Amino acid sequence: MTSERNPIIITTSRGLDELLQQEIQQLVPDSMPRLKPGQVLLDASLKEAYTICLHSRLANRVLWVVAEGEADNTEQLYQTALTVDWRNHMSSSHRFVVNFSGTNREINNSQYGAQRVKDAIVDCFVNNHLERPNVDKLTPNIFIQARLWRDKVVLAIDLSGKSLHQRGYRSEAGEAPLKEHVACALLKRSGWAANTKKQLIDPMCGSGTIAIEAAQMLANIPAGLNRKVWGFASWKGHQIDVWNSLIKQAEQNICVPTTKIIANDNQVELINIAKRNADIAGVFDYIEFSRQDALKLLPPKDSVEGYLVSNPPYGDRLSDLASLVPFFQSLGAHLKQSYADWHVSLLTSQRDLLRQMKLRANNEYGLMNGKLECKLVNFVIDQQNRQVRENASTSEFANRLKKNIKQLQRFLKSVSTNAYRIYDADLPDYNVAIDVYGDWLVVQEYAPPKTIPEQKARRRLNDVIIQLPSITGFAPEKIAVKVRSQQKGKAQYQKVSDQSNNIIVHENGAQFYINPTDYLDCGLFLDHRITRQVVAKRAKNKDVLNLFAYTGSVSVHCALQGARSITTVDLSKTYTDWAKRNFKLNQLSGAFHFQQADCLTWFETHSESFDLMFIDPPSFSNSKRMASTWDVQRDHIKMLSQAYNHLNPGGEIIFSTNLRQFKMDVEAAQAIGYKLDNISSQTLPDDFKRNPKIHQCWLLKK
Repeated sequence: MTSERNPIIITTSRGLDELLQQEIQQLVPDSMPRLKPGQVLLDASLKEAYTICLHSRLANRVLWVVAEGEADNTEQLYQTALTVDWRNHMSSSHRFVVNFSGTNREINNSQYGAQRVKDAIVDCFVNNHLERPNVDKLTPNIFIQARLWRDKVVLAIDLSGKSLHQRGYRSEAGEAPLKEHVACALLKRSGWAANTKKQLIDPMCGSGTIAIEAAQMLANIPAGLNRKVWGFASWKGHQIDVWNSLIKQAEQNICVPTTKIIANDNQVELINIAKRNADIAGVFDYIEFSRQDALKLLPPKDSVEGYLVSNPPYGDRLSDLASLVPFFQSLGAHLKQSYADWHVSLLTSQRDLLRQMKLRANNEYGLMNGKLECKLVNFVIDQQNRQVRENASTSEFANRLKKNIKQLQRFLKSVSTNAYRIYDADLPDYNVAIDVYGDWLVVQEYAPPKTIPEQKARRRLNDVIIQLPSITGFAPEKIAVKVRSQQKGKAQYQKVSDQSNNIIVHENGAQFYINPTDYLDCGLFLDHRITRQVVAKRAKNKDVLNLFAYTGSVSVHCALQGARSITTVDLSKTYTDWAKRNFKLNQLSGAFHFQQADCLTWFETHSESFDLMFIDPPSFSNSKRMASTWDVQRDHIKMLSQAYNHLNPGGEIIFSTNLRQFKMDVEAAQAIGYKLDNISSQTLPDDFKRNPKIHQCWLLKK
């Protein structure tokens, strides 16, 4: 089997397959590796397969194919797996696992696909009157891969066991670890791997992966030399003498580099982790570690045209974008000033951040780091790139936002509030709402229509976030970003973050707690600013009901205007407690009652009557306490009919809805006994006039 060739599959991350193909051609010169997305196929001897396992710096897995066949359905899959005499690969005492990838029309569940392959393996032993081997997903010693593509399946022994990117030297990792084989891809794509005599610097090294992989290249240490567990170790086809001879030869070829790689980070704990990892990898002496600000790190005086390769921070939240803009602007200036003629390669999942450096890119490559879609961008700090580039012409969005802010100045002088909207999807390509809450900006992205490509929508949102600090003067860390979509059931009440940023804003003599980060809505509906005043001015000496009260802002205003009693009702305990805090904030006490209850059935279970009601129901609801769903268009007359029975003679209801297509059934409401007045236009604040359909508001009198 040592020299006999067999089909093998070598897998890697998306975007690295061409590099892997080149590497395999070097490791197995006589082979003809064929490229497929994320994998390379070839016929290889067992020795060559071992060589790839030991030396490949880009592969994830090396699969020794044992069968290929039909798998249009689960029965065909089972029969194909049964053609393999598994006794040649394992014994009854082995613990095995089947990893199944791929689906088709009939096999749409990978777990069930794995189960059918497992059944065939077990039946192979049982049919030959042998004890059945056991499945062990945690500590297997035989790893079997089943890869389904349409109606065909490939079955293979996974010689690598765990993914080959797990070299065995990583004791700890940073918050966003760079996978080892991706680090090698950066070194190859940067050009350094072909110019290893040049100085290499990673100014933001984290746990040291790039520097360690580079040092192992310099010292000719195989990528797999430190691995302790292999998928072939218990495989019956394993030839230990062949493997040991490859290890011995590899150890003899290790050399001592004449240059050192520079690994720097500003966090002492990360430098300590990097040092421990380098020590385990056997390359500690080949790396010069330093701890300082990357923006102050200078190249060695005697190095010319070196390579700077790094995985800089790019944040895991959209709101991190704005806070990172100043860093990348400063990084660009630092590179222009201190790294003349150097090659710079940076990996990022936020390409727009690199544009803040004002550098012209030579080329860029798409690749995956785990599940994160990234770009590797190469620059040369040549004479053209060292020129100070002026900011690009102001974008259409920036112009519109500046215009909005200017126009709002007169409006802000006429109202008493520090919570208002400055942009509301004015431009189709920038489909966001931007609200000011005190010293915070809240950006709400409306889900883009299906006609807009996801990549374009993301680019536009990034553009908005990056520009906001310079246009508005708000601190980057005070910008919260949220995505708006239709919320169902309890989702509208659930947290989207847990930062506990509680601030206080003021509005027409009232104060309110706002949480700009932790919930989809911040605690105050800004389009109801005038509506709250309309209700409050009618509240003096009245018994008031605030149904669907949210955080109780209408109730607070009514209390401040001298309401005799107020009943505040909302389904959410979170919002009911929030309303209580708002009352306490405004030092209000009296006949004020708070009820956590299902607002859709509240009238059916209560007998109180009121002089004034504010009813602001959701457009849709699927409350589990209801026999059916709530639809404001379908059900508003039923609710108004119930409310009528709880309304004192001469009483009034302010009814509001944000359903843009809503049509009040005037005739049905009049039949109940109401006089109606559409006051929507009267309740529209100046900062919402661009979108007059933001809400509808009706005054109903008994």
